[in-house]
Amino acid sequence: DERRKIKESGVKIIDATCPKVGYVQAIIKKHTALDYTVIIAGDREHPEVDGLWGYTEGRGIIVSTVEDAEKLPAMEKVCIVAQTTQDSDHYRRIVQKIQKKSPQAVVFNTICSSTERRQEEIIALASEMDALFVVGGKNSANTRRLADLAEKQNTPTFHIETAEEIKNLDLTPYQSIGVSAGASTPNWIIDQIMDNLTERQGRSHQKMGLLLKIWLWMVKTDFYSALGAGCLALTGMLLQKIPVRFSSIAVAAFFVYAMHVLNRLISTRESGLIGSFREKSYLRHKKYFRLAAVASLAIALVLSLANSKLSFLLLFIISLAGGLYNMKILPGNRRFQRLRDIPGSKNFFTAVAWGIATAILPAVSENQTFSAGMAVAFVLTFSLVFIRSAMSDIMDIQSDKLLGRETIPVIIGKEKTQVLLKIILMILLIILLISPAAGWTGPLSLFLVLCVLYIWICFRLCDRRSGLSGATIEGLLETSYIIAGFAVWGWFVIR
Repeated sequence: DERRKIKESGVKIIDATCPKVGYVQAIIKKHTALDYTVIIAGDREHPEVDGLWGYTEGRGIIVSTVEDAEKLPAMEKVCIVAQTTQDSDHYRRIVQKIQKKSPQAVVFNTICSSTERRQEEIIALASEMDALFVVGGKNSANTRRLADLAEKQNTPTFHIETAEEIKNLDLTPYQSIGVSAGASTPNWIIDQIMDNLTERQGRSHQKMGLLLKIWLWMVKTDFYSALGAGCLALTGMLLQKIPVRFSSIAVAAFFVYAMHVLNRLISTRESGLIGSFREKSYLRHKKYFRLAAVASLAIALVLSLANSKLSFLLLFIISLAGGLYNMKILPGNRRFQRLRDIPGSKNFFTAVAWGIATAILPAVSENQTFSAGMAVAFVLTFSLVFIRSAMSDIMDIQSDKLLGRETIPVIIGKEKTQVLLKIILMILLIILLISPAAGWTGPLSLFLVLCVLYIWICFRLCDRRSGLSGATIEGLLETSYIIAGFAVWGWFVIR
């Protein structure tokens, strides 16, 4: 009825109905036309159930409890469906009661597979954890069911909506804490809660807690990215067998820091800052971040000018391109007004900028022309940064879809993106293995295989089910750059 009224009003409709719900609607519509009595197992006040009932032409029956099912009379033509977020065990018991009186009833299991999976996972998680946090709206039916399931396992359960609710809770009795969430709970809320719990648990182990806190602070403020850029610049110079200049390392580190911070601040929503684990620190100290970024860019430009004029010119060009990335370049209502509007552009442009800063600028500073070593250094940085960026996008695919950000995972899907990244990783591995024999680089390339092995581990470790916060996962991904620095150290020791 509501849909018909909206259509009649002449308003443009964009149907964002979940396909799973659409499937249930189709079942109801079909069986109602065949004169079946459609029984909907679900919460009477839930919008989904209200919408489903509308397809029964006013002849449907809503059953919320087993007691409701017991009161039903025997019927000949009965079709039973469930609210997609219904508890599977509860639905099974309702169906059994109805089938006792109406054995010919046609039953459809219309519970969303992700809902069933979450319910199974929380039961398993409850048996392993000392306490559980279920994250989601207090009015959310599927989130309430998750909390109820956890409580039935006799596990202390906290149903919360935001990280603020954790502050006054005494968590000292619990050594292990599990976190689950409703289907519609945004990832950034889960990340905030995971960060809060990680910090709280870290306090109980003072030394480890302090180190973890420093590490997470570096990740959240982008200093860790800058450190990684410095490691890759050092690696790039050694791969090319050119003199190691501290100024070239500093240029890469300051440039990367400046670009990351400025792009986050220029366009807070499009850059993914709003709702991320970085939001709190960035917005609270916005002025200082802006000053630090501008100062960093100025230092990078001055140092590059001291190295060579060509180095300065190249850095100026990529800095300008980086600054324009989030800004509107073309007027009007064109499809592509900014560089960011190009689908999948973030991963590519970011990786290219890092490659130039860590592989090409150091060589240009030494008046070096193109060489195989430069190509290997560029491919190393490009691959590591591209993979890290795309893996981060895989983690954020939910929010990116909601905000209309056309990242690679959104465009081609999570599975195909993972295949693409593994192909890139395999190409990098092959290049690193054959480089010394081909005379492109020295034995250092073989030590850098550690980066490949580390990222391969990250493919499995950095998943939403790993129980790690967003900041921790970002830090682990960026550690691939630091691994390059450790590889250099290992190479120095062994040689």
